[in-house]
Amino acid sequence: MFNSIAANCLLDFFVSMGLVIGGSLLGGVAALLTHHNPSATMDTLAGELKVWAIVAALGGTMDMLRVIDKGVFGFNLIPMARQFLYLFAAFLGCQVGYIIITWITMGNEKP
Repeated sequence: MFNSIAANCLLDFFVSMGLVIGGSLLGGVAALLTHHNPSATMDTLAGELKVWAIVAALGGTMDMLRVIDKGVFGFNLIPMARQFLYLFAAFLGCQVGYIIITWITMGNEKP
């Protein structure tokens, strides 16, 4: 059971990090092709993609909300704690992706 939880946490972490990094890098390529500032575009996209990366990594929010609802009102705390662990792993992954993109672009977001 622990291997399954650890594997899902690792998967959520890397999926959300990959979505932020990949979306920002490809957005930078699109900005380059359209003669915009790629580093500013990448930095802006990294910040905007964080929420969507969490949702995509968790596979949609309705299943997670259903498990949390059953945990709170049905006093089934183990699955609820597992969902919060998955949420934390996805949040941590998108934050690491955001930090990597900010590090690459050196924080060149437009004012």
